[in-house]
Amino acid sequence: MNSGRLLSLGTGRLRTVAAILISEVNQVIPVSRMIDLAWDADPPARARGVVHNHVHRLRQLLAGQAEIVTRGQAYVLIADPWAVDANRFQNLVSGAREAEPLTAVAKLRQALGLWRGEVLADVPGDRVRRTLGVRLTQARVAALQELGERLLLLGRYGELIAELTAWLAEHPLHEELTALLMRALQASGRQAEALDHFHRTRRHLKDQLGIDPGPALSETYLAVLGQKPALAPHFPDRPSAGPGPGPAVPYAPDRPPALLPSVAQLPPRIPDFCGRAREIAALDQKLDRVPRPDCVVLAGGGGAGKTTLAVHWAHRLKDEFPDGQLFVDLRGFERPPMRPGTVLGMFLRALGVPDVKIPDAVTERSALYRSLLAGRRMLVVLDNAGTAEQVRPLLPATPGALAVVTSRRRLSGLMIRDGAALVTVGPLPADEALELLGSALGRQRIAAEGAAARELVERCDRLPLALRIAAARLMAHAGWSLAEWTKKLADEGHRLCELSAADPDLSMEAGLHLSYRALSSGAARLFRLLGLVTGPEVEGHAAAALAGRDLERTRRHLAELCEAHLFEEQPGGHFARTELVRIYAAKLVASEETPADRELARQRLSAHTVRSRLRPG
Repeated sequence: MNSGRLLSLGTGRLRTVAAILISEVNQVIPVSRMIDLAWDADPPARARGVVHNHVHRLRQLLAGQAEIVTRGQAYVLIADPWAVDANRFQNLVSGAREAEPLTAVAKLRQALGLWRGEVLADVPGDRVRRTLGVRLTQARVAALQELGERLLLLGRYGELIAELTAWLAEHPLHEELTALLMRALQASGRQAEALDHFHRTRRHLKDQLGIDPGPALSETYLAVLGQKPALAPHFPDRPSAGPGPGPAVPYAPDRPPALLPSVAQLPPRIPDFCGRAREIAALDQKLDRVPRPDCVVLAGGGGAGKTTLAVHWAHRLKDEFPDGQLFVDLRGFERPPMRPGTVLGMFLRALGVPDVKIPDAVTERSALYRSLLAGRRMLVVLDNAGTAEQVRPLLPATPGALAVVTSRRRLSGLMIRDGAALVTVGPLPADEALELLGSALGRQRIAAEGAAARELVERCDRLPLALRIAAARLMAHAGWSLAEWTKKLADEGHRLCELSAADPDLSMEAGLHLSYRALSSGAARLFRLLGLVTGPEVEGHAAAALAGRDLERTRRHLAELCEAHLFEEQPGGHFARTELVRIYAAKLVASEETPADRELARQRLSAHTVRSRLRPG
């Protein structure tokens, strides 16, 4: 990023701030998240000023090479993404997956050559290394594993043995790479060494983790002993290679479906779950319908508690689905989202399909998955879906099975093409919101400060996530009254900041940002400009005037905002939003639109208002 110039960042927090910005180059990073990452313990009161000073220093160091732009209470580093080693690494690895073996080996070696030790090793702070470094480290191991598979295919065993022996000397608990080394040793005629590595790894796992080797390492051990066929190559995070040319052979389990492995992947439900009586009744009614739907979509905005509700309801239904439950977080609004092929591979392994029997193509994986579920009463929870296309290959297609999908969008395509039922998850009714607050803080405290409690739940838009964050903050500050906390939330300039926790994922602003960045550019612009409107509702013609666009295009953008649960359409052509959404839009328009553009939008809206008042009737 600096044309070969070595920049001195010292050894302190300036290096940490630089690592955060560079790791998410061209992405908007809230200052609150930077503070959470940069301090392992409670940040000091002056943390925001410290971050600001470090960003100012980095701007000076990067002058002429990259730019750090302020976006309200956030920063974004504008730079060529391929100037960042981590991005170059990912690009090279992706290119290797589509290349022939010799080219793939060269690309993988080039990618792995970018590493100069552990990721972020010279950056102070455990939290930032854990948060930003784990995925990169996993990607490095996956690339090394893929390189090993390619070298095995090329017969370059000695080369592979030398590399893996050095790696495993520092990471002796890595089972997949141990299995790869054993296969290379066996292919070189060194069976005794392969078995010795197995027993050594087994002792490490037992002594340090108290566990036995997993299926992949155990099957490799049996293959080296000659008790099982040799394993076919397996490439991480991509379809497994088949046994060789020729037509694909469908997997036929040697056990009937009823005897396939038991699967129970549901996360634990929240013990103090309360409320959602209307939604649970609606879900139960969907299952009482004839014909019964194969898929139910729980759709709602960020923080509405869709996942909590889905898991709670799924636990209630477990007895109706005795053949098991599958669960996956599809990360539909994160980058990158989970791919259907990857999820199908996970599901097939959970259902007992060996890696070597998992087909290459997504369509074939989906067909095998549905064949295995045929005749089984199975519950499949697909959490945090981004699009109908991400979900469709994962839907079971057998009577008796049920898919429960949660999403920030309505996923209308699933209703239109797949007959899915829809249940909207919005803000809680006032009494249920008070019940949720009381379950956390104590019902006596809520009763004693009834007026402040009612105001507090409204400041939180009666959203479960916001209410739980507020309750957690109150529990951490036992001396605060509900009235004092409600007064803090009355300041719209700080409300979103107050409704955040140390975990960057537990923040109302972060949740809204995920929905916002998934919008098309036109809908995102309209959403920002609507931050200039102070009221909770806007009429369609007024929105068109504000945006300076024709009514038809504006209606399409408003429909997209409703699909994303950032607005709700009301009778008479009006569109409503919650207070937190309005506050977030106001922050965006202040930081991402120029003063001139804001003034022009206000003038257009003002002129429309005057015309409307003068119009007859």
